[in-house]
Parts: sequence; structure tokens; C-alpha cells
Amino acid sequence: QVQLVESGGGLVQAGGSLRLSCAFSGRTFSSYGMGWFRQAPGKEREFVAAINWIGSMTYYGDSVKGRFTVSRVNTKNTMYLQMNSLKLEDTAVYYCAASPSASGSGLRRGQAYDYWGRGTQVTVSS
Repeated sequence: QVQLVESGGGLVQAGGSLRLSCAFSGRTFSSYGMGWFRQAPGKEREFVAAINWIGSMTYYGDSVKGRFTVSRVNTKNTMYLQMNSLKLEDTAVYYCAASPSASGSGLRRGQAYDYWGRGTQVTVSS
């Protein structure tokens, strides 16, 4: 069974930076496309970023493009999300997810993911 554990969330000032990590275990990490999603209270889950199985292609939601960077280190079984120029509207619980059937832009869809972490809270203050 695949397990995903997010870390690195916390309180940060608007304009600041934060790096999230997602630790993968239970299967072969390099066989999975990986993604980040977020959800704020009262709002639907939103696609943030994704990366394919070897890290050669990345995808971003419109609201974070140019500010966030997704990466992975397969030898460490870890995916990262570097968040810069944070805004108040970035406040949410951030979830990582793993897809055994990733296919390019299909990684933008939550339906592509079979495994989800429990999330880490990111709070941006003014």
C-alpha cells in the first residue's frame, strides 16, 4: 500500500517563501506521477502542480504559475513544492497525491490519483 506524508507547512508572511515535502513509501516511487492539490475551507479542491515519473515534465495551476516550483528526487522518494511570493489566497491545506497511470496533462485531474496524503496546513498572514 502506498503511503504519502506531507511536511513543511506553517505560518508565513505574505511575500515570503515556504517549501513543502511529500515522502512516498510502499511502492516504487519512480513508477508514479505525483501532484499537489490544495483546499481552503468552504472551497473545492484545487490543482496546484504536478510532475511526471522521471521529473522531465511539470504542470501548474494558473493561480500559482510563475511563483511555485514542483520537483522530485527519486533516490530520496520525495517530491517538493517550493512556494515563493506567497499571497493570502494561498492559505489552504496542501495535499500530495500519487498516480500509477499518469499521462501528461492528465495529471491536472484529481481523478488520475489513487493515493493521497492527509495534508499540511499553510497559512499566509499580512
